[in-house]
Amino acid sequence: IKKHQKSLSAWFSHQPNEERQFGPSFSLDAVHVDPVIRESSLEEILKPSPDLTIQNQLQQPSRRVIGLHNLFDADACGRQVKNVVLYGTVGTGKSTLIKKMVVDWCHGRLPRFELVIPFSCEDLSHSHAQVSLRRLITKKYQHLRDVVPVLEASNLKVLFILNGLERLNLDFRLAGTELCCDPNEPVPPSAIVVNLLRKYLLPEASIIVTTRPSAVRRIPGKYVGRYAEICGFSDTNLQKLYFQMRLSQPGCTGEESQDRSSAEQENLVEMLSRNLERHNQITAACFLPSYCWLVCTTLHFLYFTRTVPPSQTLTGIYTSFLRLNFSGEVLDSTDPTHISMMKYVAKMVGKLAYEGVMSRKTCFSEEDLQQCFEVEMKTESELNLLEVFRSDVFRFFLSPCVQPGKEHTFVFTIPAMQEYLAALYVVLGEKKTLAQRVGQELSEVIGKVSEDVAVVVNIISKVLPLRFLPVLFNLLKIFPRYFSRVSGKDKDAIAHTMADELFKEEDYYNDDVLDQINSSILGVEGPMRHPDEAPDDEVFELFPIFMGGILSRRNRAILEQLGCSIKNLAAFEIAKAMKKTVIRKGRKGLPPSELMDYLFFLHEFQNERFTAEAIRSLRAVNLSSVKMTPLKCSVLASVMSTTCHEVEGLNLTSCNLDSSSLRTLFPVLLRCKALHLQLNSLGSDACKEIRDLLLHDKCAVSSLRLANNPVGEQGARYLAEALAGNRSLTQLSLLHTALGDPGAEAIAQHLAENQHLRELNLGYNSLTDAAALRVVEVAKRHETLDKVHLYFNDISEDGKRALDSLRMDRDGVRALVFLTAGTDVSDYWSHILNVVQRNLPFWDRERVRQHLALLLQDLESSRSQTANPWRKAKFLRVESEVKKMLGKLQDGTL
Repeated sequence: IKKHQKSLSAWFSHQPNEERQFGPSFSLDAVHVDPVIRESSLEEILKPSPDLTIQNQLQQPSRRVIGLHNLFDADACGRQVKNVVLYGTVGTGKSTLIKKMVVDWCHGRLPRFELVIPFSCEDLSHSHAQVSLRRLITKKYQHLRDVVPVLEASNLKVLFILNGLERLNLDFRLAGTELCCDPNEPVPPSAIVVNLLRKYLLPEASIIVTTRPSAVRRIPGKYVGRYAEICGFSDTNLQKLYFQMRLSQPGCTGEESQDRSSAEQENLVEMLSRNLERHNQITAACFLPSYCWLVCTTLHFLYFTRTVPPSQTLTGIYTSFLRLNFSGEVLDSTDPTHISMMKYVAKMVGKLAYEGVMSRKTCFSEEDLQQCFEVEMKTESELNLLEVFRSDVFRFFLSPCVQPGKEHTFVFTIPAMQEYLAALYVVLGEKKTLAQRVGQELSEVIGKVSEDVAVVVNIISKVLPLRFLPVLFNLLKIFPRYFSRVSGKDKDAIAHTMADELFKEEDYYNDDVLDQINSSILGVEGPMRHPDEAPDDEVFELFPIFMGGILSRRNRAILEQLGCSIKNLAAFEIAKAMKKTVIRKGRKGLPPSELMDYLFFLHEFQNERFTAEAIRSLRAVNLSSVKMTPLKCSVLASVMSTTCHEVEGLNLTSCNLDSSSLRTLFPVLLRCKALHLQLNSLGSDACKEIRDLLLHDKCAVSSLRLANNPVGEQGARYLAEALAGNRSLTQLSLLHTALGDPGAEAIAQHLAENQHLRELNLGYNSLTDAAALRVVEVAKRHETLDKVHLYFNDISEDGKRALDSLRMDRDGVRALVFLTAGTDVSDYWSHILNVVQRNLPFWDRERVRQHLALLLQDLESSRSQTANPWRKAKFLRVESEVKKMLGKLQDGTL
């Protein structure tokens, strides 16, 4: 038995692939939270409440909550309970609960039983050969070969676990399943299960059965001692506990610093808790433990992904989520078609999801559901499948809306699931008409049997009404290839639908999809709406992204396991049609948030050749004001690395970049000619990365803008080292970067070693006369440098005159200090004022006001010194512009 415990512990503690990517700390013991289990009765199961709202389900104080370890306690009448039926809809955590129960027993935390023997009913359903109970146990658990002979004779307290009873067709009639009390007698596996439950075989053994609600009635009530329903995390505190345990695991944040990661984790949990307390839709969603897993996995993906592994995509998370919940599941084992549950969901729920996306609708009434699920229901078997779906799966995907005024409508439990299923519906070709579906089948048949009309008509008659036969008969005689053309058109139709949905322009500069997902989970302020849109209108930017992601090889392989087969030819046709649209959209120039979605789509598609063709046409990348998280940086680096073409410009202004972001983007930055990194809080650590970038032998950067970053003295030293060894840079802007005199001195010291720089901007850096003169003296001797910006520094009138005299000594080195040049207006007055206007939101307004006042005095003084009326008019024009700016600044309108 000790060997048995060790073996079971190793097997049941085994992590699925979906968990391994989050590190070794996510063990069943570390992150498991027991769901709520409520005692039920057969009457409640067979007569459910007509109102299936989640709130009604959870607010039933009359039903007794029972712990997992108390399931075999005596019932209300004092009778000993031997058989327990534990039921729950898909996603409530039945399988995880059983795994935890077995692991607990292995570690001595279930002392009631001396031996636990788990069986998978799915496994038993595949075995048709007769076998004895003794052979069945020893075949699965060889360590018990010496224990099985004494099971009946000894007083050993044994627990049999039968997981997934809905996979077995049990017949409790004596005519259907004969009695058997001998553990050595070979009978079908289903007969062993029936006789164990009858207590005819090993009557002293305890049995726990897990099943979906639709299969509970297969066991007669007289053989069940207790019914218990798994209600998931119906208590919000359980949801919070799960999130806290899950998001606070040591391996959650990878190799980042512990202080930063723990603060980030606490912040995430706090935001999530506040969102749950508002009792909004996410609380209803996380009633199912499986959705708690999805929320945590998505947050892990959004926040703790530092580099993106090839297989880690958002579509991959949702596909893996469906595999965890639906792998191997058939909707109804009694139905001869054995349709996979996921295929049925893609067909039925996918239709509802797709129609919602097309009409931009997220709330569905009962009429919408009936129209979608029942409009084509004709046969008894189809109605049976619908009934099983409603009782077992419906609440997994759709839940009642909790928004005030929408209590009687349904929404998708997780909003993104609507877009995923809509995408799956289209890609699988479920949008085809009946004629097209028949045409697909017939085109294959005609290819095999040539013009054997009798065989073809026999096939048609099973699908179409008899009145269509003469028409089809004539078509087949005259145009034997007709149906092949119909099916070919269908692929084009699917591809066209997908292409039309890519990157809709009507989204009005919304936040990118990753930010929207983040908003829906953490409850932060959502994306901006266009003023003409209704306040509750939804955008569906994930729909095309999921369509691309589903076509990736990895996701197609997982969906194949779930019974949703996507043929290679269909994927090829769709990809070919999408490529034209994608390249056209890329050339057109998308707004920053839509461009991020575009890059994210290419990453999700996971096809390097496709991505390379699309990216090659992208010469300028503008992502300004997009919050570039580590994940987005990794996606940008991953997508851009598929080609090696030179990028004309990369605009990452105000993107929340830091030194680690620059490290991730390093290969992309090397290939960019113009690099805009303004307004990013880049300090000395980031400047160290920029130094390494500029000193790289393959660096192509010719223009670098670092304005409004806290570069500081140390950062200036790193940049000065870079200037000394760089061979590509011609323009460098360090406007308002807190250099001070020491920083400017460091740059001046290394400037002589540079051979290519043409323009240097050191404006608004608190430079005094000495530092400014030092920079211009070096610039005067520089071979190529001809323009130095020094405006908005602490330069006196004497300093200005000294700079003017330096400029007069050698024409070509232009020091832009003030709006005047001697007794004339500077050629660059409009440039200087434009720089001020653009940067005013980020500068100290009082200091700007003082500088503008000084500029105004300087203009008035220079105007009084000239007698030329033409020059006086120019001075007056510039003075009016400065006065206008000062007035707006004082009024607060600028």
